[in-house]
Amino acid sequence: MKQLFDLLHHIESHGMISDIPIRHVTNHSQKVQPGDLYIAVKGVQTDGHRYAADALKKGAAAVVVERDLGLEHQIIVPDTHKAYAQICANYFDNPSKKLKLIGITGTNGKTSVTTMIKSILESSNMKTGLIGTIQIEYGDVVKENPNTTPDAYLFHQTLSDMLEAGCKYVVMEASSHALAQERLYGCFFEVCAFTNLTQDHLDYHKDMEDYFQAKKKLFSMGEIHVVNVHDSYGKRLAEELGDGVVTFGIDDTKADFFASDIVCEPNAVNFRIHHDGIASKVHFAIPGLYSVENAMTAIAVCSQLGFSIDTMVTALGKMKGVKGRSEIIYHNDKFTVIRDYAHSPDGIENIMSSLKSCVNGRLVGLFGCGGDRDRTKRPLMAKACEKYADFMIITSDNPRTEDPDAIIEDILPGLSQFAKYITITQRKEAILYALTHAQQGDTIVLLGKGHETYQVLKDKTIHFDEQEVVLEIMNVQHKIGNEG
Repeated sequence: MKQLFDLLHHIESHGMISDIPIRHVTNHSQKVQPGDLYIAVKGVQTDGHRYAADALKKGAAAVVVERDLGLEHQIIVPDTHKAYAQICANYFDNPSKKLKLIGITGTNGKTSVTTMIKSILESSNMKTGLIGTIQIEYGDVVKENPNTTPDAYLFHQTLSDMLEAGCKYVVMEASSHALAQERLYGCFFEVCAFTNLTQDHLDYHKDMEDYFQAKKKLFSMGEIHVVNVHDSYGKRLAEELGDGVVTFGIDDTKADFFASDIVCEPNAVNFRIHHDGIASKVHFAIPGLYSVENAMTAIAVCSQLGFSIDTMVTALGKMKGVKGRSEIIYHNDKFTVIRDYAHSPDGIENIMSSLKSCVNGRLVGLFGCGGDRDRTKRPLMAKACEKYADFMIITSDNPRTEDPDAIIEDILPGLSQFAKYITITQRKEAILYALTHAQQGDTIVLLGKGHETYQVLKDKTIHFDEQEVVLEIMNVQHKIGNEG
């Protein structure tokens, strides 16, 4: 039990406020039980204010709202999104203030960067929690994460668990949705970092400027700012943030950190990182220029936490990659299969361009586009893939409520008249085609789903792990070959 006064600490409010016990806090009216505090938050689909009266009928001790609803037990605040985040923080005794938070934002690279930072910190025996797209990790605990950046209640509950487990640092991905919705309101970050910004999530943000401003919010929550000035939006961000920004960029000798002597291999990248007149060799087990930028982000961030270049380079050299990020999931003497989470034009261009210079045979790209998401990027993804692929297989991703064939029709206008491709709607059938039609030396890249172990269809979500699919197909083919 918490007292209402304690939960409203640091929140401007007026209305029915008395020192009463609160059993639980929630912004879901259907979950309200007697003694709860209900916070009415306006979401994408509906407005929680519509259900405030119902919450009181279910026994809520009080409701937090943004406007006068004429209810007996209402507490009015300027912004219920911010109030909900602060109330959740207060409910768990503000764990964020007892941890050192590191926030990474940007379109691409967040998962890789947070994983690298965790490895660097833990190589120095700093127990570190991770909150990201793939999962939540701390100690021996691994949990699924429903959103890249969790709902405020789950976020502070997770921080509390991490604190109890002995974590000193927490490194996390800060999504534009979470920042726009104030899920991280009231938190202070030891270091905030920006990777890049390319077209994505315009189904939610009204335009790229709105998307950029959402990302920029993170940098009002911390004093140390690390920014990729190789990216045009990063360069703009650094200029707007002013003095004191720690910058990095490939081949940008004016940046605080820059890279040179980059050599890509099929399963790694080698380069030199320069800082304060010192050049250090780096080996990292994911190929490509984007991996160089990701590694530079991690190094620049950890340098601000007091870690030496030698410590960071050694830790990165021991990493074996990141799940679902340019990950080799099958290899034989004929072809290699890689899976990657790239689901934006820039993400596809990054991985395909990186692999193009490393492959011995054809580079085959298999991709689709998510349903109920930004339709304008679909032809752009096709254009990015065609630029580097010798052959493409256009299929489904997570179609959600859309017709998969209609999504493919949106993709095709991005291809030139010279494009070599085939369309196969069912993703499993598309993977089967790719493997059974592979030629000597092929590298097949499964784009879009990466670490995901599911596929979201119109009426259900099914189990779909691309590594399992590939291994199952190859096992069947092996048996058929032996029987023949």
